[in-house]
Amino acid sequence: MNASEFIENFPAYFQTETFDKPWELTHRLKKLLGDLIATLGNDFITENHIAVHRSAKVERGVTFHGPVVILENCHISANAYFREGVFLDRNVKIGPGSEIKSSFIGSGSAMAHLNYIGNSIIGSGVNFEAGSIAANHYNERLDRRIFIQWNGELIDTGVMKFGSLVGDGCRIGANAVLSPGTILGKNSVVKRLELVEQVKPNDRPLL
Repeated sequence: MNASEFIENFPAYFQTETFDKPWELTHRLKKLLGDLIATLGNDFITENHIAVHRSAKVERGVTFHGPVVILENCHISANAYFREGVFLDRNVKIGPGSEIKSSFIGSGSAMAHLNYIGNSIIGSGVNFEAGSIAANHYNERLDRRIFIQWNGELIDTGVMKFGSLVGDGCRIGANAVLSPGTILGKNSVVKRLELVEQVKPNDRPLL
């Protein structure tokens, strides 16, 4: 699988990436963003591995733990929390009290409020309604390896933390939960309160 099949316009900064294993992109995001920040010009306010475009709006109480890169015309609402490598493409909106960790969020996407997005790749024009979550870890399972299911194939990611790959134009309803390893093609819709669990415990090979 290739992340470019789900997200049409990755920023030029990432064009050298192959995206054949999306979970590796989230794992490498801190390094990629650190390299990117070193190349950014005066259009960005840069400090402590955090680069925010001068056109972006950041409300009070927002916490950044770098590296973080925020592009043009993003709006980050009060008390949002960013950590361990976050990239926001142009015109992204992050609602109050949302937490974003080790994730790429494509242009024009919106997280409403009280969302958690962990170790995920989110396409362009995606909307997460209030309280919806992209979980990144199987806390409730003894075997916490993350597998993904795509085109009838069960794939071992080899990681313990990976959230979701969400294609362009998807809609995630309020209080929905995307289980670790969720893969959503372009324009998918997840209903309010829905639990998406594409790989059940019995689907996975034994240790």
